[in-house]
Amino acid sequence: MSKYVKDLVTRDIQKRLEGVDDAVVVSYVGLDANTTNELRGALLEKGIQMMLVKNSLARRATAGTSLGPMFEGGKGTRAVCWGASDFVSLVKEVVALDKNKEKFEKFTAEGGVLDGDRLDSAALAEVSKWPSREEQISMLVGQILGPGSQLSGALLGPGGKLAGQIEKKGEEE
Repeated sequence: MSKYVKDLVTRDIQKRLEGVDDAVVVSYVGLDANTTNELRGALLEKGIQMMLVKNSLARRATAGTSLGPMFEGGKGTRAVCWGASDFVSLVKEVVALDKNKEKFEKFTAEGGVLDGDRLDSAALAEVSKWPSREEQISMLVGQILGPGSQLSGALLGPGGKLAGQIEKKGEEE
């Protein structure tokens, strides 16, 4: 590949990954075209984009960015996945597809980058167990509303008893 073509491809990769801070690197070399198309469709349903890149060109394109560590030490052709509502949701989906070996046997999650830190496949498995953004928000809302509902129950409980007793006394007379 000529230097001119490498520069064109590098600029294209930079443009497509502009604004992406966290991503996952996967390998699906060996999947047939129909299975690859099905894989891309499954990812797009979840809002995840996937781009096949040559590791050396991706390393050139991401040098000096938060995605740079993701391509260190890798060789050959790999795919970059990014998107979803948050990084944990992205990792959960990729790890789930990695575990689905009967459908996508050659698909493997190799690593990624989170806040500029390189993650290996074991770290991705750990991140996939974290709560997603939506789960974190629901836990937070529950923690915020919990004490208020307990307080209102504590205030309404004795007040309801008192109101019932006053009503009963009023009926007796």
